[in-house]
Amino acid sequence: MDVLQRDSECSRPEACSVLESVSAAAAGKPLCCPNHEGKVMEFYCESCETAMCLDCTEGEHREHETVPLRDVVEQHKAVLKTQLDAIRSRLPQLTAAIELVSEISRQLNDRKSEAVAEISGTFDELERALHQRKTALVTDLENICTAKQKVLQAQLSALLQGKEHIQSSCSFTEQALSHGSATEVLLVQKQMSERVTALARHDFPERPHQNAHLDCLVETDGLRRSIQNLGVLVTTAAVAHSSVATGEGLRHAATGQHHAITVTTKDKDGELVRTGNAVLKAEITSTDGSRGADTEISDNKNGTYEVGYTLHSEGEYAFALLLYGQHVRGSPFRLRAVKPSDVPQSPDDVKRRVKSPSGSGGHIRQKAVRRPSSMYSTTKKKENPIEDELIYRVGSRGRERGEFTNLQGISASSNGRVVVADSNNQCIQIFSNDGQFKMRFGVRGRSPGQLQRPTGVTVDVNGDIVVADYDNRWVSIFSAEGKFKNKIGAGRLMGPKGVAVDKNGHIITVDNKACCVFIFQSNGKLVTKFGGRGTADRQLAGPHFVAVNNKNEIIVTDFHNHSVKVYNADGEFLFKFGSHGEGNGQFNAPTGVAVDSNGNIIVADWGNSRIQVFDSTGSFLSYINTSADPLYGPQGLALTSDGHVAVADSGNHCFKVYRYLQ
Repeated sequence: MDVLQRDSECSRPEACSVLESVSAAAAGKPLCCPNHEGKVMEFYCESCETAMCLDCTEGEHREHETVPLRDVVEQHKAVLKTQLDAIRSRLPQLTAAIELVSEISRQLNDRKSEAVAEISGTFDELERALHQRKTALVTDLENICTAKQKVLQAQLSALLQGKEHIQSSCSFTEQALSHGSATEVLLVQKQMSERVTALARHDFPERPHQNAHLDCLVETDGLRRSIQNLGVLVTTAAVAHSSVATGEGLRHAATGQHHAITVTTKDKDGELVRTGNAVLKAEITSTDGSRGADTEISDNKNGTYEVGYTLHSEGEYAFALLLYGQHVRGSPFRLRAVKPSDVPQSPDDVKRRVKSPSGSGGHIRQKAVRRPSSMYSTTKKKENPIEDELIYRVGSRGRERGEFTNLQGISASSNGRVVVADSNNQCIQIFSNDGQFKMRFGVRGRSPGQLQRPTGVTVDVNGDIVVADYDNRWVSIFSAEGKFKNKIGAGRLMGPKGVAVDKNGHIITVDNKACCVFIFQSNGKLVTKFGGRGTADRQLAGPHFVAVNNKNEIIVTDFHNHSVKVYNADGEFLFKFGSHGEGNGQFNAPTGVAVDSNGNIIVADWGNSRIQVFDSTGSFLSYINTSADPLYGPQGLALTSDGHVAVADSGNHCFKVYRYLQ
């Protein structure tokens, strides 16, 4: 720094000495030691990583390992050259990135200029249209007024003429009567009598033939509102390197069949973009570079997009997904198309009628099968990045300890207990994290403290056990030992199913019958409720279970709408994910839901007899592998204190605990 910043006339002696050293080094001369004047630096201290003279080796570096400078200089030069090559190799990447970002910046400025021109042109055109309309209104006004005046003037003319005739007849007759002789009166009497009689009988147009009504009504309130909302600026923060694509159709396809995948757009920080309108392009090309299939893109207007295609020929294809001209994460994907007859058939291909397990009609028996993460078993590991395995299962059908009849809700406490709502046995059973039975409590009945049909269960921060009782239509609170403490929601709830506790200690209850969510204080006072029966974002259809994430957001499974909906702590809708089907991220009546410490959302897909894992934005991650012991109508889900997934396998009358990597 001293050398580079020196004046032409160097006034600092230390800078001059440094300059001399640099000049000497450049000329290949040996450098002099800055600590021992006149001594040449011929040695190198490995400990201090510095050059020195002979006096230095006998002085402060006496205890250090020193070697001749010439022995290490080539080694250090090689290391520096390698490091230099490594960073120099990044220059083309940085140059390309600078060009790309500069080009996007230029395009943005161009689009701004174009948009300003479009706005100016649009409003100039509107001004012209307003002027034309003004002229047309004034012209119409003139025409209407002229037509009305024509009628009125004709009537006025007829009335004035009649008045003039009467006045002249009266004047003539009065003159004859006053000043005429008897002979003159008799001579004009007949003529005057006929004229006066005719005038008396004449029908003059005395009533108005027109009116003066002529108003100009211009309703401007709506137009003003329209003008205030006229035009919308469409943009999105979505970037390709954060955005993801999911769906079986990314990797495999059957010829002649329509396939669809989902693209979820995210911003530079990986946060879900919740608005649509992103410029997304999909291209499917065969290995020879020819177009493989036409694609259609559907904007869901919530940050996600459906890309559909149909391939007609077998073979290998490249599936590119470009967001603003850049590949989304993982693109281009390698896509393989085979004949439908070569796709392994699965019993899951048979569609099943969905019937709510909480309904009065009982449980509809389903085929308990593993939902493969891919139709190709050889790619299961590749397609399922989160590995897992069954750790243990507890229970069988019965009424004894450790036996269940249609268990539904399940929860876990921070002190290593698993709590199960044994619905048809009207009791709560408690186990350790390793599946050992600890205790059970509950007496059948419809009085406070009794259980009629426990469906949801959770454990609050105090260790109290909160139970949603579907048939008693209230929520009961018990101590950790099973002693009844209180009931809440009586008179408000119609059919509580799932229950959870948020960070504020509020008890959140899903009312399956009323299709809404209630939030109570722990003393039973209602904080708020939201929802209603329907298919809209803020409506629910037979909701089942609920979970709360670390942001205090409320996650509800919407059973008959085949989706999962996320609300903030006040019940305001945030986003939803899922649709009806059997593919990745699709549901056939979801039930249980849980959130792990990383914010991943785990969902029990009841009708498809499987468990799916999503990230915090609702993007599909994986299935939990249940092939060793297939599920059959899974319901409640919970995360144990040691990080495993516990599921109430209601159709098999047991609960299972799976290991999986978070």
